[in-house]
Amino acid sequence: MTRPRTTLTNDAGARRSATTPLSAFRRAHGPTWLVAAAIYVGWAALTLLHDRIPTPALVLLGGIVIAWHGSLQHETIHGHPGGPRVVRELLGAPPLSLWLPYGIYRETHRRHHATAHLTDPAHDPESSFRSREQWAAAGPLERALALTLRTALGRMALGPLVTVARFFAHEALAAARGAPGRRRTWAAHGLSVLVVLAWLHLVAEMPLWKYIVAFVYPGASLTLLRSLAEHRSDPARERRTTVIEAGLFFRLLFLNNNLHAIHHRRPDLPWFELPSAWERARAQFTSRQPDLVQRGYLALVGRHALRPVSPPELVSAAAALPEPERLLASAALPEPELHASAPLPEPGLRAPAGLR
Repeated sequence: MTRPRTTLTNDAGARRSATTPLSAFRRAHGPTWLVAAAIYVGWAALTLLHDRIPTPALVLLGGIVIAWHGSLQHETIHGHPGGPRVVRELLGAPPLSLWLPYGIYRETHRRHHATAHLTDPAHDPESSFRSREQWAAAGPLERALALTLRTALGRMALGPLVTVARFFAHEALAAARGAPGRRRTWAAHGLSVLVVLAWLHLVAEMPLWKYIVAFVYPGASLTLLRSLAEHRSDPARERRTTVIEAGLFFRLLFLNNNLHAIHHRRPDLPWFELPSAWERARAQFTSRQPDLVQRGYLALVGRHALRPVSPPELVSAAAALPEPERLLASAALPEPELHASAPLPEPGLRAPAGLR
């Protein structure tokens, strides 16, 4: 008579373990809410105390909070935390970086994930590669700059200036040509930026130049470090996305987007579930595609401080080798639905390459 009671007790224990406070916290996207609170409280504190913090520390901490906020924006675009879309937009839309409209980032990033032609600049609005025709037409200075931006030091030092300048020039041309919705998007963004500037000027009493130097520029540099090697040029689409096995600091800063191949296979997963997905797939991934796994960002900088991580020219799929085995077992990480995308119009909706 004791056996049935034991079975019932075990079943009840299993049900309780499935609804532990930790599992309930994760289902409610608690980790994301904690990150959001840390970002906005940290940003407010750093701006309010800017004149009491030594400049090197302010540049380091300001850059971290802006890059972290970009990671949070990325998470909201992928539908996390769950709930009404307006809540996610309120969480991710504040333009702490000042220059990038959330609406443009959202639309271009969705196209980046939807295209079947990943990294192809004719289809992928986030591609930093050049087509063969573009590369052949580039002059020596343009080629030198492109190669410099594919080194770690060049990308972090010059990348924010070059990328933002190109983005503004592209957006100005698009607005001048009457691209649908572009002026409305920038008008809404301008109003949001005014709120941030009002805080900086009226509350924090922080000069705009100091905010750009200590927050915006280093934040963009850190984000560009993350994207330095996350995609590569390869004839096979399955080999165009990598994994960087980073330490705790960079994993948290980038909200596990360093596990980029996993993110592209399961863009529906929130950031705090990506590590377990990677652990399930790691053995098979590394045995089949060991060259797509790299050991940390510091090692990446050490190897590619002055050496390009890859050529700027996109390798044509027409010259593809026989298709390799899938990167991941479909049972563990099912292939997301991909939607064929038409070539981007000129000037199409295009993201600042590598900054998100």
